[in-house]
Amino acid sequence: MNSIVTLQGLVKRFGGRSVLDGIDLELPAGTTTVLLGANGAGKSTLLRLLLGLERADEGSIRVAGLDPFHAASEVRRRVGYVPDQPDVYDWMSPKELYGFLAPQYPRWSRELEARLITRLEIPHTTRFSALSRGEAAKAMLVAAIAPQPDLYLFDEAFSGLDPLVRDEVLAAFLEEAVLDSRAALVVTHELDVAARIADRVAVLNEGRIAVCASMEELGGGADSGALPRKLKELLGDVLLEGSAVA
Repeated sequence: MNSIVTLQGLVKRFGGRSVLDGIDLELPAGTTTVLLGANGAGKSTLLRLLLGLERADEGSIRVAGLDPFHAASEVRRRVGYVPDQPDVYDWMSPKELYGFLAPQYPRWSRELEARLITRLEIPHTTRFSALSRGEAAKAMLVAAIAPQPDLYLFDEAFSGLDPLVRDEVLAAFLEEAVLDSRAALVVTHELDVAARIADRVAVLNEGRIAVCASMEELGGGADSGALPRKLKELLGDVLLEGSAVA
């Protein structure tokens, strides 16, 4: 199976401390991988490396066959990124944001943009400063899906959302982000979100991937409730900070 992302022996240090200490991970096309781990485990650092915002100290990273640090502009055109908080100017509206972004993404779909705005009932002419947390999250989801990227990256994008809004956002992602030749990496603390959208679960602990397994291997599913129990069994005393691990 073709891999959209390949990490081999990835090491990242800050002040002599290895935040990531020999990461090996592949994100196959057609899959959503949920990345779990305690606060400070290095999840956001890993996303920054994938976006080319940080340089690895050792090992290699390939996103769609490219080194994200040396081909940062090209890689970012191939990535749809949703941060935990909108990384846009408060005075911009979603319409202005999409108008700014569309020329930078060769595969940007105006039809998909319009459909998502309607589906998610986004007030697209309202400034981000006046949008609710849920409206802003929906607007950023459009900015990630409309470019039809090779890779989707979500950094705690579902945290803090009203349950109904979260369900809307998750449903839109599952139904509109076609993954046939693409991959998604979703960082979250919410195990119910993981159970709903994951094809695979990876757990980052002490700088390494402690667990990487398919949902079938974990024996979990959205309705069975087995995923949290299985993860706790696999991790032993390692707690996923902020997660509802029963």
